[in-house]
Amino acid sequence: MPLALQAALRQSLLMGTLAEIEAAADALPPEQKHELLLFLAVRLRAEGAGLPQPRNLSPEQMAAWIAEDEADMSRFPA
Repeated sequence: MPLALQAALRQSLLMGTLAEIEAAADALPPEQKHELLLFLAVRLRAEGAGLPQPRNLSPEQMAAWIAEDEADMSRFPA
C-alpha cells in the first residue's frame, strides 16, 4: 500500500466522525480511492461481514433506473 494512502488511513483513524473520514476520502485522487475501497473490502471480508440484503424494487423503479442509466450513457460517444 502506498505511503500516502497509509498516512491517509492513519489520519482517518484519528478523526472523530464519519463525515470527517468521508471528507478525507473525497480528497484522495481516484487511484487512492480505489485502493481504499479494496482495503475496506478486504477488512470487511476478514471481519466476516455479510453481504447486504437484496433490495425489493418495483418494476417502475427498475424501469426508471434503466432509463436514467441509458440517458447518462447517451452522453458518451459510441
